[in-house]
Amino acid sequence: MSDPDAWAKACAEDLEAEKARRRAERGDETGSPAEEFRKLFEAVADKLSGTLGGPLLGGQAAGTVQQVVNQAKAFVEPVIERNPQVFDHLAAAGNELLAAYRSAVQAQETRWTRGDTSRTEPGDPRDEGPEEGPGTGQHIDLD
Repeated sequence: MSDPDAWAKACAEDLEAEKARRRAERGDETGSPAEEFRKLFEAVADKLSGTLGGPLLGGQAAGTVQQVVNQAKAFVEPVIERNPQVFDHLAAAGNELLAAYRSAVQAQETRWTRGDTSRTEPGDPRDEGPEEGPGTGQHIDLD
């Protein structure tokens, strides 16, 4: 007799193996939100320095771009060092917003897949009474 969950177990094992392979390629797991912000900021600063500081703008403009990037780093680093918990809170708030968005989208997708074209939930007082107006198939007296 075959195991009914064999496919699910095999998929879970494959997923874990893939995650382990990616961790080995990338290194350690992601850091704290403050560390991740620091990495993002560094990547953006390096990209700006490379793109705008290169042949695109020329010599003097490249120096100006580098100066602006250095000033931004000097401003951001102390903020990250003094307030790492702020980034934890921002990450948690972002997760809550994402969960709320997913909930709203899933509810709408459920209505779409059921073929429900109404915009309200059953029992909503806005559903009471007959619909009138163009497109409802009812006669409109223009006189």
